[in-house]
Amino acid sequence: MATLIPQWAKTVHHDGSEQFVSKLYPALGDKITLRLRIGEGVAIRAVYLRYFPDGEQAFIPMELEQSCHPSQWWQTRLQLNEPMVHYRFLILTSEGIWWYSAAGMTVYDPLDGMDFKILTNYSAPEWVHSSLFYQIFPDRFCNGNPENDPRPGEFEYKGSRPTTYRWGENPPEGQHFSLTFYGGDLEGIEQKLDYLQRLGVDVIYLNPIFSAFSNHKYDVTDYDHVDPHLGGDQALVHLREALERRNMKYILDIVPNHCGYYHSWFQKARMDPEAEEVKFFTFQQHPDQYATWLGVWSLPKLNYQSDELRRRMIDGEDAIFKRWIKPPFSADGWRVDVANMLGRQGTIQMRAELGQEIRKAVKSTHPDAYLMGENFFDATSQLQGDQFDGMMNYLGFGMPVWHWLRGYEVGAVGMQGVIKSDQKWPTEALEGTWLQVRAAIPWTIALQQYNLLDSHDTGRIRSMLRGNDALHKLAVVLQFTYPGVPGLYYGDEIGMVDHARLASRGCMEWDEHKWNHDLFEFYQRMINLRHDWPVLQKGGFQWLLTEEDTFSYMRQDWTDCVIIVAYRGETPRAAGDLDVAQGGVANGVCFEEVFTHARLEVRNGALPLPEMPQGAAIWKKV
Repeated sequence: MATLIPQWAKTVHHDGSEQFVSKLYPALGDKITLRLRIGEGVAIRAVYLRYFPDGEQAFIPMELEQSCHPSQWWQTRLQLNEPMVHYRFLILTSEGIWWYSAAGMTVYDPLDGMDFKILTNYSAPEWVHSSLFYQIFPDRFCNGNPENDPRPGEFEYKGSRPTTYRWGENPPEGQHFSLTFYGGDLEGIEQKLDYLQRLGVDVIYLNPIFSAFSNHKYDVTDYDHVDPHLGGDQALVHLREALERRNMKYILDIVPNHCGYYHSWFQKARMDPEAEEVKFFTFQQHPDQYATWLGVWSLPKLNYQSDELRRRMIDGEDAIFKRWIKPPFSADGWRVDVANMLGRQGTIQMRAELGQEIRKAVKSTHPDAYLMGENFFDATSQLQGDQFDGMMNYLGFGMPVWHWLRGYEVGAVGMQGVIKSDQKWPTEALEGTWLQVRAAIPWTIALQQYNLLDSHDTGRIRSMLRGNDALHKLAVVLQFTYPGVPGLYYGDEIGMVDHARLASRGCMEWDEHKWNHDLFEFYQRMINLRHDWPVLQKGGFQWLLTEEDTFSYMRQDWTDCVIIVAYRGETPRAAGDLDVAQGGVANGVCFEEVFTHARLEVRNGALPLPEMPQGAAIWKKV
């Protein structure tokens, strides 16, 4: 069936960047200017802004501001009288009516959820935009103080005892995965801050560091103290002071969905059915049948119907969410574990309520803190400005990149194997997935999404791509040029791959003779580009090209324009024209490619791209 959308529709563009919205962080009551760009040759009868004050639609006629090759610009003013204002555009031509929303052009009325969205009085962590995050799994990064290494005589957990192995040594068959230690600690991280600065890191994201028996510490036994095997509370103070001297920040990982079996709260609840802590959990039959995280007995799920639990974790003066972002620890934010599951137990569905309470607690304590959640799935309802600043953007960035580069794979907890296809994942599918997630959230939130290629919960990106340098670098280019903030997983920059026994949680390789130095220098270069080019931090986003093995998009602001071309094919892509007039780029504008330094000039509305090998190209306006 032929599409009803006209060819000129690709010239229509609006996003939340400064070219199209006059204020990124407006206050309630502000009057702002909204602009819409359309190709100069399109015969437009009228353009209307449709918005929705207090639940009733309204239209404002837009005025033709200017027509300047190759675009015409329409604009209007809008007063912001609600916490979130959503809007779209109605375009009238002699051929009929089209709607333009954040999801693109349609001939039908789009749903309000696809509207462009503006938040008012929004408390944003402005520092996030220019930052590079670096995720560290503490036990596997650097052993700074062997004196605090876990030893077999200290405790028994799940029928096993902890053992600390030599750095990088393979654990023997049968050693419990969670009790395999290498002695990494906070002192070790502090010792490697010069390395992180050399790489270009601004913010460290630490996997859990609170007291727990396992190496991953998602089975927390005490939210009030740093695990002594990581150096204890004072080691965190020292690390924070060292970070401050380097103008660096850090965020902590918290597990509010569940705690460890041996947490004092759970032990009190088991021992005394009349204890206050019984209400912190959901016992089907006291004391041995209780709700858990995904059926894991050692991770009892917390029940936030308890006011006292909320007081201790969220609302109280010295609640956990507040305590660690105050001096002397002064963390710069939180990563909230399994944010998709928080407060959800069958008939109990408190996820939104808890998200709002956590935001209020965090922002009232540290207004500039970054609040990020973990959610592998659709997190858009949690990203409307009243809960999280951003999510680990698996659905809206990372997973589409995996699928496009290695083929589509999907599985589920408890499922045997994965579902996958032997066909290439269509470029249209990547484009559509990225688009729908961006469209469903405010632009200010999209700029704060934590864009990752891998983590401690996934395979390493280099292993996914079977060591293919070109595809690895292509993925990195996307990570550093897509709207949002890049989050790098430790060791990816030197070419680390999945370990046969430790998966993606292998020991950081500190022997520089074993590094992939070309890859390290590539990461450094991409980090520097993102630091140096504000257009990659806050510039607009427009899709330019969709082909079987190629796609292209543009980041643009009032002064700069950067065009990304990604190509996954194994044989060189033939030279050909890239339509850039649709992005408002005029004839005669020159671009230089970052890696080859080739120069091209826009002619007849197109950038004449040369033959291209597998990988990514970055063309910047000069």
